[in-house]
Amino acid sequence: RRQKLLHCGKSLYRALLDSVTLSDENVRFQIIHEENKVLLQVEICEIEGSIFRLKIDEASPLRTRYKVPDVLIKEPTTQKLFISQKEAGILVLSSINEDYKLQVTATPFQVELQSKGETVLSMNSNGLLYFEHLQPPPSDRKPTAENEEAASDSSKEKQEDLSLWQEKFGSFLDIKAHGPSSVGVDFSLHGFDHVYGIPQHTEGLLLKNTSDGDAYRLYNLDIFGHKIHDKIGIYGSVPLLLAHKPSRTSGIFWLNSSETLVDISTKAVAEHMPSRSAAETAKQRAVPLTDVRWMSESGIIDVFLLMGPTAFDIFKQFAQLTGTQALPPLFSLGYHQCRWNYEDEQDVKAVDAGFDEHDIPYDVIWLDIEHTDGKRYFTWDKKKFQNPRKMQEHLRKKKRKLVVIVDPHIKVDPMYTLYSQAKDKGYFVKDRNGQDFEGICWPGSSCYLDFTNPEVRKWYADQFAFKTYKGSTNILFVWNDMNEPSVFKGAELTMQKDAVHYNNWEHREVHNLYGFYQQMATAEGLIRRSLGKERPFVLTRSFFAGSQRYGAVWTGDNTAEWAYLKVSIPMLLTISMAGISFCGADVGGFIGDPEPELLVRWYQAGAYQPFFRGHSNMESKRREPWLFGKKNTQIIREAIRERYVLLPYLYTLFYRAHTAAEPVMRPLWIEFPGKTETFGVENEYMLGNALLVHPVTEQDAKAVSVLLPGSEEIWYDFRKFKRMEYPGTLKIPVTLENIPVFQRGGTVIPLKTTAGKSTEWMIDISYELHVALDTEACAIGELYLDDGHSFQYLHKKQFLYRKFTFHKNILSSSCTDESGQYHTKCVVERVIVLGFGQQPTFVTACSQDGKEKEVIFTYDMRTSALTLDNLALSVDADWEICIN
Repeated sequence: RRQKLLHCGKSLYRALLDSVTLSDENVRFQIIHEENKVLLQVEICEIEGSIFRLKIDEASPLRTRYKVPDVLIKEPTTQKLFISQKEAGILVLSSINEDYKLQVTATPFQVELQSKGETVLSMNSNGLLYFEHLQPPPSDRKPTAENEEAASDSSKEKQEDLSLWQEKFGSFLDIKAHGPSSVGVDFSLHGFDHVYGIPQHTEGLLLKNTSDGDAYRLYNLDIFGHKIHDKIGIYGSVPLLLAHKPSRTSGIFWLNSSETLVDISTKAVAEHMPSRSAAETAKQRAVPLTDVRWMSESGIIDVFLLMGPTAFDIFKQFAQLTGTQALPPLFSLGYHQCRWNYEDEQDVKAVDAGFDEHDIPYDVIWLDIEHTDGKRYFTWDKKKFQNPRKMQEHLRKKKRKLVVIVDPHIKVDPMYTLYSQAKDKGYFVKDRNGQDFEGICWPGSSCYLDFTNPEVRKWYADQFAFKTYKGSTNILFVWNDMNEPSVFKGAELTMQKDAVHYNNWEHREVHNLYGFYQQMATAEGLIRRSLGKERPFVLTRSFFAGSQRYGAVWTGDNTAEWAYLKVSIPMLLTISMAGISFCGADVGGFIGDPEPELLVRWYQAGAYQPFFRGHSNMESKRREPWLFGKKNTQIIREAIRERYVLLPYLYTLFYRAHTAAEPVMRPLWIEFPGKTETFGVENEYMLGNALLVHPVTEQDAKAVSVLLPGSEEIWYDFRKFKRMEYPGTLKIPVTLENIPVFQRGGTVIPLKTTAGKSTEWMIDISYELHVALDTEACAIGELYLDDGHSFQYLHKKQFLYRKFTFHKNILSSSCTDESGQYHTKCVVERVIVLGFGQQPTFVTACSQDGKEKEVIFTYDMRTSALTLDNLALSVDADWEICIN
């Protein structure tokens, strides 16, 4: 409310350009507010890889302001900026290669960032820089004429109205011990009218104008059955915004973990075009301009401007700051079966047996809060789970895994070791009076571990040790839920902002980091229990920038309705663009009972998304995949099997996400940045660069409109191998059996020839390659392979990274990364070449040892698909197939 009182106009801040200091690391200068005369320190630096960082803090604050730790993987390496111009009221800074210039205007203070002479973005051009400096509480102030005036009745009312020192929210009183401390500033993105990002909201892909209503809110909250098309923040926050136009993608990363609001306004502005001659009238053209205003409750302004210029550059730049997606263990890319709650050991065994009986692959069964002894985490219900170790051994023999829930709230019970230890050590978050903060959650009265404290995180990680976590084995993995943190009967069902954390920071400063820190500690615990050998799997509901380093996220408590299936696609694309590739939505919807058709459609969509889990509420009817009649069981089985056959491609995409920060699931515009028709598409997506997936999200659909972008592209039906007549928007007939999936010409997709009972059953199953030819009759693709569970790929370089190239009728397999060594008995058994112009006369395969053999083939005149069989070519060796 206070920031909203400041309207667009001339900023009251002026830069003091005689205070400029230049070092190898940064450029510093001060700015002053013309009315309150408070000095702020500005620091600008260039970071290797076309990133600019701009920090604004008080020059001499009353106390240190909160600066977000642990999110950046390291302090970034900076490059020296040079002063290329300094004159009355203007300072121009140039980057080392002179591609970029920063123009600082003194009065009013604003910064403009130019690339090769073109203005990409400007800061404070609307004069909305806002910085509340810390003040002593009213009772501590020395009486001055100014203060006496402030104490008058009208000012008191105004002060209460603007919640400077305390705020009422329903029956809750938020005492602001350090007074108002909010910060904000505006950025103008020149030439851009498509903006994306800032998850998490139940919203469409394109960010909308907020001028007529609520701003986008970044404030992690437990919102059960969240509304659709709402700008309220839900479980996670990543303050990263992307702007795209055909010639460039740019990004803004606002590093602040307090409650943050983002206002967006897109308009057309007149741009003067220079006239060629004096006689010619100057022309004007309308160009788009998007203003983005960030407002945070506290902290400092610490913003990274990611200059791209491509979307893939932005992803690399963001990963350079916050890290890449952790490489998941292979099992976690299989299908997960979850419910609140599987009743007991017998229930777990029966569900596990049901998958085998109905010949449906799956990898992981999950246990929700009811598996514990009275919601005490790290324990088991002694009646229902009498022998958890034996239950896990049963799953291990079936080559499957178990995931259990471990929430951050700890039951207040002096007899519960975890509680008594944490209490003795002072490991809980405190209330404003210095007592352990108590709130209500699943166990009843609960205290909340202070994960912002590194000592608490280390202690918590130790709780996962096999000797401490009784009944756990190395096939048990973890789900962190309720970690916004969720506090029943709390203001907005979360912790009060005046609760106190490690180093005396208030909860308001760190709120959006709470879940990030719990997942960090949990992942560390799982790594440590294996003595650093095994990759962890941790799913978290609450997340922040950098959460990708610790595991997976999902979209939270969705509902079994068609609209939630539909909105899950843009939600997952937005999370993926914010660096978190390992994401999914609960298949079937968590709340309510999906009709069979909706459940089938959700399985078909989920099978082509990064994290694939069926989950339901305890109020919902049971919905194991075989409970909806023979026909639906068959279709769901087929969808899950498609997922398992696709795993080599998916695992390779995750390796690309891990090493090159490329999102696994991506909006069309990222692959087709110059095609404006793709910019707003949110009902289909690319899985990697090779597959286009169009889930069916309408009831009783008989056909869907699919956009196959790129006039120069060739697309093939992924299952029927038929070349699509032409790119563009096509009406594709659909039946309940499957959803439209297309392979892009010019790509090679590695698959398994068949699905197994779980990923571990499939290690030795042979491969097949789908080679889709482009207009030049070429194609290229990759396969990444390692043991699927350990860190040996990293420490001992035990991996295979192969490249497949089709050129001039020769398909060759070669090594992409010579540093990796991994032996596999697996072979490439089959190759299907799509779009092969004519029937060949003969085909030969040459292996590395020079042996040549003739290859059996079939050619389908109808689809122009050439199938080569019984190849038995080693995956880990070089070879060639020549088609004549």
